[in-house]
Amino acid sequence: MTVTYDYAGKVVLVTGGTKGIGAGIARAFLEAGATVVTCARTPPPSFGRAAGGAAGGVRFVRADVRDPDDVARLVSGLDRLDVVVNNAGGPPYAPLDGTSPRLHARVVELNLTAPLLVSQQAYPPLKASGGAIIMIGSASGTRPSPGTSAYGAAKAGLHHLARCLAAEWAPEVRVNSVVVGLAATESAEEHYAGGQEAVAATVPAGRMATPEDVARVCLWLGSPGYVTGAEIHVHGGGEIPAWRHAPSAGAPSES
Repeated sequence: MTVTYDYAGKVVLVTGGTKGIGAGIARAFLEAGATVVTCARTPPPSFGRAAGGAAGGVRFVRADVRDPDDVARLVSGLDRLDVVVNNAGGPPYAPLDGTSPRLHARVVELNLTAPLLVSQQAYPPLKASGGAIIMIGSASGTRPSPGTSAYGAAKAGLHHLARCLAAEWAPEVRVNSVVVGLAATESAEEHYAGGQEAVAATVPAGRMATPEDVARVCLWLGSPGYVTGAEIHVHGGGEIPAWRHAPSAGAPSES
């Protein structure tokens, strides 16, 4: 069964939508007919025309979503707004011991404070259109993430922020989170030790998530519906625990 979505006449904002998961999300909405606005601190490669002669187009706005003035300029430049995908973020390797407090503050600022700023500015036009906000969360915010503790804490906060906004802004604006697990993007090879094949072996589904996997969920959550305050996990069943690979002889049974 193939599910199709018609976003013709809709305007979708995807922060950090120039590469990786964000680019995949932007491309999916573009192919569904939406006018897509992406933003980042640096210009992206061209997206080209949408497949299948879709009616929408794509526009890039240079903006730093950590800067309240940039966010206000970004949103005020839109004639209407139907969907916001808060995707901008990143998990730099930053162990708590020996890493500067300023770097940790910047990680939290990008992954938690920035989506709050964008959502706050986007609320009036989204309320007018009966739109939706989609937070791109992470499995790092649901389980320990050693080496990226600030990132994991920020993503946990982002999931909670989405639930709070869903309750505060209902029924006019729906707010949901997509909790992404191990993902195959252009930076995955350098990010995951051992390479993508080794990492994929830890996922019950047998592979890492792709930008297209995440994008399909975003298309569903962005369309009119009842679901709000939810967390949709896109992680292929999670991660196989290490004890599954421990020698069975003499090993204690699971309790």
